Amino acid sequence: MYALRQKNESHSAKCPQLAISNTYMQTSNNNFVKARQRLSFSLMAVMVGLSADAGLLCEGVLAKAGPPSQTRINRPGQIAKSEKVPKADASAKNSREGIAHLLNRTTFGIRPGDVERVQTLGVERYLQEQLSPNSIALPDSVVRVAQVPALTETPLNLFLNFGKPALKALAKGNGAGNTPEERKALGKVVRDTYGKVYQDAATAHITRAVDSPRQLQEVMTDFWFNHFNVSSDKGLDHIWTGQYEESAIRPHALGRFRDLLGATAHHAAMLFYLDNWQNTSAAFQPVLNNPKAKSRFKGINENYARELMELHTLGVDGGYSQKDVQELARVLTGLGLQPGGGNGFGMRNIQQRRQMLGQFQNGSNQISSFRPMARQRGIRNYGDAVSASSILGDPKTGSYFDARRHDNGTKVVMGHTIQGRGEQEIEEVLDILARHPSTAHHISYKLAQYFVADKPPESLVQKMAATFTRTDGQIASVLSTLFDSDEFWSSQNRNNKFKSPYRYVVSSLRATDATVNDVLPVLAFLKQAGQPLYKCLTPDGYKNTQEAWLNPDSLINRLNFATALGANRLPGIRIGNGNNGDITDTLAIVSEKTVSAIEQAQPQLRQSLVLGSPEFMMY
Repeated sequence: MYALRQKNESHSAKCPQLAISNTYMQTSNNNFVKARQRLSFSLMAVMVGLSADAGLLCEGVLAKAGPPSQTRINRPGQIAKSEKVPKADASAKNSREGIAHLLNRTTFGIRPGDVERVQTLGVERYLQEQLSPNSIALPDSVVRVAQVPALTETPLNLFLNFGKPALKALAKGNGAGNTPEERKALGKVVRDTYGKVYQDAATAHITRAVDSPRQLQEVMTDFWFNHFNVSSDKGLDHIWTGQYEESAIRPHALGRFRDLLGATAHHAAMLFYLDNWQNTSAAFQPVLNNPKAKSRFKGINENYARELMELHTLGVDGGYSQKDVQELARVLTGLGLQPGGGNGFGMRNIQQRRQMLGQFQNGSNQISSFRPMARQRGIRNYGDAVSASSILGDPKTGSYFDARRHDNGTKVVMGHTIQGRGEQEIEEVLDILARHPSTAHHISYKLAQYFVADKPPESLVQKMAATFTRTDGQIASVLSTLFDSDEFWSSQNRNNKFKSPYRYVVSSLRATDATVNDVLPVLAFLKQAGQPLYKCLTPDGYKNTQEAWLNPDSLINRLNFATALGANRLPGIRIGNGNNGDITDTLAIVSEKTVSAIEQAQPQLRQSLVLGSPEFMMY
């Protein structure tokens, strides 16, 4: 059994990974009583002891360090600006501890045997392969899940093949004279179409995260999806989310930021999610004074323009004004899903869409609960979109630029005068935003926060931003700067990040060398833990910080999952037999108390003990 013994390390290396444990102790112990019926008594007793001891240990280290006037101890996610970051030498990077740290950050969790493989390969070569992953062969499980229609079909075909049948079933579901059997059959149609496209996309996402050897690509795909978030809980995005990730995010996850920005800006899922499909020049007059078009296109909609600046590029303090948002919204007018004459998608408001279509993805098995009035209004508003002749523009992205709805006047965005040139204006403004210094800093900060610390050192952010600017936003180059930095390798930034529910569950599956034949238990855990896959409603996406996820309920949910997984009690999931290595090898740092507890525990509890330990909550 491999373990990095805590007592032989300095206090500066101890506290980052154990500071969480004091909170773990305080927030968990009061809730352990509630969980006794769901966890074995033996396992619970050991976990209580581990969390309590780890918390006391960290407090003891802080006490030994002396008063604040003599020594400053940085909490997780912080580095004192006045402190000089030690130089990271090659031996530290290639040590077992260094490799474990690197794997924790560039993958969704260490698998048994991973450390030894990178030791043989070498850190530099490992990073080169991960940053240029196309040469890495994929296992059959990953190849297979990438071939489902949810990822390969166009947005239009997804609507025609999966959305339209669901809508027809919903239209009949509450009809007069429908028997319970008929309603049940119609409900099955909805689940087999509208429900299946979501489950197939989720299966592909989770299978890749667990099984793909191109781990950095998976990590970055997840990072960028949250950066350019759309929610499958908003109407048509339920059937488009997987295709959006596959065609707009994944191909550019390690490429050029400008290409990624453009791909998301022109995808139907983003245009629908942030309402730019409705963004229309105030001067627009529908053909023949069409009342349907009037109701859909009511003038300027600033939603996408605002998030494009605040979240996707410049950042909240990026130097733009409300006037810039308004001018950018004018540039984006006409970029949507269909012509403005009324022959395309007619969408209801988000509350009605969630009521009509959201119940099945939330577990409902019946149609009868839908309100007839809302259902009929929804079908009418979708209008002619059910016909195969619907015009969606670019088949791959589902976007369409309607020149009639575009504001052709001159605009001024961030000091740049943009002449009225139709669709070319959009490309011009995306160039401006992608190359702005505030964008370089904002993206670099988010990457440093994701890979290094919740509050990353400004010295690192500046180095990454310089690389971003010099390489015209080459993401792999920015990551190379990050992984080569002293800040990344600093002991202050090892095991200092708390896992999100998604990272926790995937790292658990990887640590146990699990085979996942059914992702439903994973989706159920994520929903219960507050991070349902693809369903963050707000445009800023799910957070990756300790503050966002550390709470008593989260810890109890994780202990329950650890117990079920370790005992092989999750349907459709089977953990490995241990032939590939010891599960404790997946812990970058482990305390003496945890090692002792694992060694003394009954064999059937050891997997769960590792997964439920304070150290496994960190990475």
